[in-house]
Amino acid sequence: MSVEKINTLVIGAGQAGIAMSEHLSQMDVPHVVLERSRIAERWRSERWDSLVANGPAWHDRFPGLKFEGVDPEAFPPKERVADYFEDYAKMLNAPVRTGVNVTKVVHNEGRPGFTVTTSEGIFEADNVVAATGPFQRPRYPNIIPESSGIHQLHSSSYKNPGQLPEGAVLVVGAGASGTQIAEELRQSGKKVYLSVGEHYRPPRSYRGRDYVWWLGALGLWDEVKITPKKQHVAFAVSGYEGGRTVDFRRLAHMGVNLVGITKSWNEGVLEFREGLTKNIADGDEAYFDVLREADAYIEQNGLSFPTEPEAWELLPDPDCLKQPILSLNAEEAGITTVLWATGFELDYSWLQVNAFDENGQPFHKRGISAESGIYFLGLPNLVNRASSFIYGVWHDAKYIADHIVIQNGYMNYKKP
Repeated sequence: MSVEKINTLVIGAGQAGIAMSEHLSQMDVPHVVLERSRIAERWRSERWDSLVANGPAWHDRFPGLKFEGVDPEAFPPKERVADYFEDYAKMLNAPVRTGVNVTKVVHNEGRPGFTVTTSEGIFEADNVVAATGPFQRPRYPNIIPESSGIHQLHSSSYKNPGQLPEGAVLVVGAGASGTQIAEELRQSGKKVYLSVGEHYRPPRSYRGRDYVWWLGALGLWDEVKITPKKQHVAFAVSGYEGGRTVDFRRLAHMGVNLVGITKSWNEGVLEFREGLTKNIADGDEAYFDVLREADAYIEQNGLSFPTEPEAWELLPDPDCLKQPILSLNAEEAGITTVLWATGFELDYSWLQVNAFDENGQPFHKRGISAESGIYFLGLPNLVNRASSFIYGVWHDAKYIADHIVIQNGYMNYKKP
């Protein structure tokens, strides 16, 4: 069997893989990008129909190309985002090969580099960049047995309200996905329960600037001042319906029943943890923290931004916050569907190298792994909170490409 040799192999042609290809090309590093399906496939087929980007078009893009035909303040729909990355790859003439599934990466025996087994043959690469992103394997707790008769699906399989059976829906998870889906289901006429845990709830915009602008102005993308309570929790922000602040009280007043963290299933009864009121209050405090920091920044810098006193107002507490529901008989409540908006797990079973810690998580610093020649890109907090966003992954890729060039220089050095 013939073996194709290349300096750097990039696995995945989503936003991370395309960004990586751009920087490798600019630095004249020979490389190939392998994608098991189409470019930016997850944006097309593994998200719901009404999904839009979480940031406005002026910001959630790469520096080399604007979203043509999209208002800079608008939130591009998922198909438009996928088209953007296809257009970007064409603009770069990126060496992307689609329909190629990578099944195994191992270190070569007794010599540098890696052997990469794919559905289209064998590659040998000096460097491998795992650019498959954080959304690899749906994660949801094993709480409700299949014998329950409840229709269960993950948010990655949800498309629209019409695919669900008649009856009420429990949406578990109150990040960007869960809150948007819960609102869409309620607007379609369904009775909806939303299971809310710990979350970070910033304003969508404040005093004329979108939250992504405030992240930059206040240094929050870089997380120089880290607040532990804001780490590793659901990020409740969305561009849904033109971009509005996620407001759980507003959802409740429009008919979404808020409940606490889904704890267990006991003979048809769903049980929820106490703490809903505290989680909502903590989310409110995180929201007000941003407003306070923004006001201080405006005053310090003498900016003439319009005031927005209404942003400080909260709607009255709904009954579901005053008297939290701790258990529900699913049949009596009419719940026929549970939709798990509970995120994803990493799956690097194909990457059989010494680049993981004792818990099986990528062991790296800024994407440079413990195994020389192996790199990770597109993961949450790879460098900072921007790393899994379109804006951030481009800059992370630049750093990794520079490191690859440096390492290539070491390997190519010939002592005179």
